[in-house]
Amino acid sequence: MTLLRTHALTAGYGPVTVLHGLDIEVAQGEIVVVLGANGAGKTTTMRAISGTIPRGGTVEFEGVEVHKAGADTIVRAGIAQVPQGRGTFPELSVEDNLRAGAFVRTDGNSSIAADMQRWFGVFPRLAERRSQRAGSLSGGEQQMLAIARALMSRPKLLLCDEPSMGLAPLITQELFHVIQQLNKEEGLSVLLVEQNANLAMHMAHRVYLLETGTIVASGSAAELSADDAIRKAYLGF
Repeated sequence: MTLLRTHALTAGYGPVTVLHGLDIEVAQGEIVVVLGANGAGKTTTMRAISGTIPRGGTVEFEGVEVHKAGADTIVRAGIAQVPQGRGTFPELSVEDNLRAGAFVRTDGNSSIAADMQRWFGVFPRLAERRSQRAGSLSGGEQQMLAIARALMSRPKLLLCDEPSMGLAPLITQELFHVIQQLNKEEGLSVLLVEQNANLAMHMAHRVYLLETGTIVASGSAAELSADDAIRKAYLGF
């Protein structure tokens, strides 16, 4: 089942068009990775899908057009984003950041509290710092918090924008392991933007290669890895 589908997606900033008609699909239970160099339009793609910038073309989620909806409506529909650069509320505590992630939920405080304990179990360092201001956490801890906060909305699709940026390799592997486990055990669908092509390719079901706002290649991770020209030009390994 196709969960997310964009058709002829365009977006930009002011008079500058960054995306030039992207067709992207994410099926239920897939991890789909978007790779590309700096300036390729990866972050703009995520922002366009999540509704945080104006866009053209169509965005469908579970067969319903959402491209005219605002960001809060899209979160309620089941799409949560972990933005580039962490995106936590630095003055709020870890606990309050997690509560903020559940703002769309209507299932009661006890369920929200249970989910907070769940993510404290997945990320023990957050539990140790639950009363600490988010802005005082290390970069890796802030990224853990950003992911946990996004998951507090119980999304069907998680958008992750450069989760490895600025992090030590061991922390990056830990975060990617959590994402993979959620995908395997709970069927969480993931659209991941990443510059670490080697690591991302190992967890991807399918891959889109983006260059100057245009998709230049797509296919399974195995297919693209086996193409010498694509591997050397875009994947760096």
